[in-house]
Amino acid sequence: MADSSSKRGKKFQGPKGTRDFYPREMARRRYIEQAWRNVAIRHGFDEIEGPTFESSDLYAVKSGEGILGELFQAFSGKSPEDVEQVMKTGRAPYALRPEFTPTLARMFADKAASMPRPTKWFAIPIHYRAERPQRGRLREFLQWNADVIGDESPRADAEVIAVAVDMFSELGLSSKQLTVRLSNRDLVSEMLAGIGVAADDISRALMLLDRRDRLPAGEFDKGCAEINLDPVAFIAGLDAVQKSMNDALAAMENGKPRPEIESDSPAIANLIGLLEALAAHGILKWCEFDFSIVRGLAYYTGTVFEITAGSERAIAGGGRYDKLIEMFGGPPTPAVGFGMGDVVLSLVLEEHGLMPDDAGLAQSLNQRPDAFVFAAGGPECDAALVPLVAEMRRAGLHARRSYKSTNKIDKLLKDAAASFARCAIIIDEGFSKGTVATKDLDDGTQHIIKRSDLLAWVRERRGVSKE
Repeated sequence: MADSSSKRGKKFQGPKGTRDFYPREMARRRYIEQAWRNVAIRHGFDEIEGPTFESSDLYAVKSGEGILGELFQAFSGKSPEDVEQVMKTGRAPYALRPEFTPTLARMFADKAASMPRPTKWFAIPIHYRAERPQRGRLREFLQWNADVIGDESPRADAEVIAVAVDMFSELGLSSKQLTVRLSNRDLVSEMLAGIGVAADDISRALMLLDRRDRLPAGEFDKGCAEINLDPVAFIAGLDAVQKSMNDALAAMENGKPRPEIESDSPAIANLIGLLEALAAHGILKWCEFDFSIVRGLAYYTGTVFEITAGSERAIAGGGRYDKLIEMFGGPPTPAVGFGMGDVVLSLVLEEHGLMPDDAGLAQSLNQRPDAFVFAAGGPECDAALVPLVAEMRRAGLHARRSYKSTNKIDKLLKDAAASFARCAIIIDEGFSKGTVATKDLDDGTQHIIKRSDLLAWVRERRGVSKE
């Protein structure tokens, strides 16, 4: 006898570092997306989207050829030219997008002459990164991006930070759980130049600082030695400026005059302007200065920030990229923005008990059925089930029905409650006489109503008047 297992098809699993979104997981994703979208629109941002893959050159121009080894590259096997290029160079003509900023910069550069100043855009695209999956980091993930383009002032920096903070508040998080850590790459670069680091080595020094907490013991000092940088003096200088700025922040947060900071540094002047703009938004309590943050991407040019929660990695990060649009063929255009992934944010919401349960998600996403309909009688009742559900749906109501053959009302009412419906509609013997049995599943009351009044009664359960 043949092994029955040999007749079965091969079992497949989703690719490592990706997720399957069953209804429950999809509701959680939509809950986060809804908060992102609602807050962005409330703050005056317009939604955009771009292709899921771009020319490899788009990313190579921004980050150098080395970035292509970190991306999922793509090509068509139907194009002989593409196949030949990959075989010769190992480089495909396209890459799945690892981030959205290059796409945004390309899109703006293409229509820069007709764009308002400032332009405020947001997007919620799926991204792909060819890296080792770990907690909080996947190969495929959703990310919210919000950007202000065409405003060089610290007010724009504060505006993108404010929209992120408002979103956290929307989800129930507070300044006790999250911190906006502020920094400025220009200031750190000024300090490096001031202590003798050669101009050609400043980018390397910034990369060392960005990776400092992740480097093996001694590697940071070793890297500093290679560019003639005294790590002790450098960190001490950063700490001193950081303390002065945090003292100024604390004073302003407490309603006191800002302490004078004696400096002719343009970066310090910019940060003071940022403090004043953050104070205008009422969000100083969320913020602190941390000049160890310089963000690893080289296109950042001034203010940078990360938003962190406890032991988790950064939930969001961003900053100024005032030269990127020009790199993609547009006019010189200042810009600032951030990206926030759904993976770490979901973990933080779970940790603090802020992800709603299934009933809460159905309510929040407006997915609660208006009615759950079932038959509890003879063949005539069964025959009336589908026409009644169809009538309710044509009337714009969210109606679900039982597919079970049982007539046990208690069991069917449990199914109705499990669907989070507002009410149960029971087709019984009275239906042929013009009445319908109902149960309000929110307050538990039971009613016998006229068949002609049913649609209006159901609408009342969700506060919608009869049309």
